[in-house]
Amino acid sequence: MEGKKRIAILGGGPSGLFMFKRLVNTGNTDLSITIFERKNKLGSGMPYSAEGANDEHITNVSGNEIPPLVTALDDWVKTISKDTLDKYHMDAARFNEYKVLPRLLFGQYLSAQFDLLQKQARETGITYHVRYNTTVSDIIDQPEKGAVIIETEDGEQSEFDHVIICTGHYWPRKHEGSIPNYFDSPYPPVKLAIKLNHPVAIKGSSLTAVDAIRTLARHNGTFDKDKNGKLFYTPFASHPDFKMVMHTRNGMLPAVRFHLDDSHLSNDSLLSKDEIKIHIKANDGFLSLDYIFERDFKLPIKEKEPGFYEKIKDMRLEEFVDNMMALREELDPFQLLKAEYAEAERSIKHQKSIYWKEMLGVLSFALNYPAKHLSAEDMQRLQHSLTPLISIVIAYIPQSSSEELLALHQAGVLELIPVGEESRVEPHEGGGAIYNYTDEHKNEQSVYYQTYIDCVGQPHLAFEDLPFKSLIEKRTVTPAKLKFQSADEGLKAMNAGKPVSKDERGVYYLKVSGITINDHFQIMDAYGAFNERIYMMAVPYIGGYNPDYSGLDFSEEVSGIIIERLMV
Repeated sequence: MEGKKRIAILGGGPSGLFMFKRLVNTGNTDLSITIFERKNKLGSGMPYSAEGANDEHITNVSGNEIPPLVTALDDWVKTISKDTLDKYHMDAARFNEYKVLPRLLFGQYLSAQFDLLQKQARETGITYHVRYNTTVSDIIDQPEKGAVIIETEDGEQSEFDHVIICTGHYWPRKHEGSIPNYFDSPYPPVKLAIKLNHPVAIKGSSLTAVDAIRTLARHNGTFDKDKNGKLFYTPFASHPDFKMVMHTRNGMLPAVRFHLDDSHLSNDSLLSKDEIKIHIKANDGFLSLDYIFERDFKLPIKEKEPGFYEKIKDMRLEEFVDNMMALREELDPFQLLKAEYAEAERSIKHQKSIYWKEMLGVLSFALNYPAKHLSAEDMQRLQHSLTPLISIVIAYIPQSSSEELLALHQAGVLELIPVGEESRVEPHEGGGAIYNYTDEHKNEQSVYYQTYIDCVGQPHLAFEDLPFKSLIEKRTVTPAKLKFQSADEGLKAMNAGKPVSKDERGVYYLKVSGITINDHFQIMDAYGAFNERIYMMAVPYIGGYNPDYSGLDFSEEVSGIIIERLMV
């Protein structure tokens, strides 16, 4: 081990998988890699294991959208047993790279890829070790030694030269467990395998909400197809009062999966890293949201969809978002879902993208990495205006989920209520919660639900939520913040009660969620110095600087950014 670069990967889920792949692909035998995994299995992480899925849950990405691993997904499907295929009602001969997969089966694929990468590591002569069933309780940086100590729950300590935090999703429990039938998240979904004879409150309409709906529906009724092949739902006769009520800020459902011209959300016409650097330097150290909206969204559309470009070419960002949202607000959400389902079917059949939606996904992915260079003013604009539209349009709800939502609504057991920005959920001691909101007729409502499920998706966690307390206590990490370009705007935001601070030079800063990182995903201390030893890939703790959750694409991209720095 002497002379080897000692690298710890915390978390063996998808992010850990892509990081391990990068390290193995270097072919560098001077590496010693240790993977700390909380569970007894690598690859699947939370979303693709029993912690995040049941048999009924499916991916929202197809094989052609997955960054390259060792084996292509459609080739791997041909190797799995008939019993497994039968369990998931799949035919290997008919499976292709454009199809989505049950999430638990996709988890098996990721685990198999991790196994193959370990085999590659052994054949190459790269030293690695996997610590299964091991929870990391603390990370202690030792700058004076140029090392990092990893402490596990049993008190054992190990020393490393570099640590990459890939711990993935995390849902803090606030009231779940102490309040009956109050769920802080729908995960693990086995807890929702319950029969209910009353309305259930679901907060949100994201893919997380769809997960909860798919599970609850199956335990309180049955799906069948009529003679024309159309799906319908029948609630159990013994549970006539079962109903699911989604509560959303804007009264909208996510958009439906369609064919992507570029399945990896990259684009040759996007600004390069160098172009972004030049722009930031010329713009007083800030990335302009308007500049990136023009260059990474409008201009690519001009070439591919000139008619649509003509409609939007003179629109500012807010005007474009208002325009797109207004189109959605005009229609009943389930009518819109039906129309989008038909549009997406045509898109997939003819392999033709709905280009403005694709470019919105591309914009979100492209904006994610330099977002830390936005001014506080632009970050507020992004959060208030563009992010809500992006979260709806690029959710890419799978076709089968769309069919189920429509069948449930048709059966009268699924509805959606817009509750606005100021709604409030109050846990009820007897169980469930009270939903307080102002309805669309401006009437105050306080509705009691015996069962409540928070389904807004992975929250952006606060600096204080970081579980590695030594990093906080030693000020190895610092809360993320963004500088205001204008002192007047900073003062205005401070007076409005926003989380704004002012330094001794009179500069105003907006506090955003999570910790500060640099462009190489290295953590930064209270003095603005980056840490050569510790990298952060766990998205819940960097949401302020990386507002987009892009799943496997994120893991692929960030592991590439880290490896460049790590192997210098």
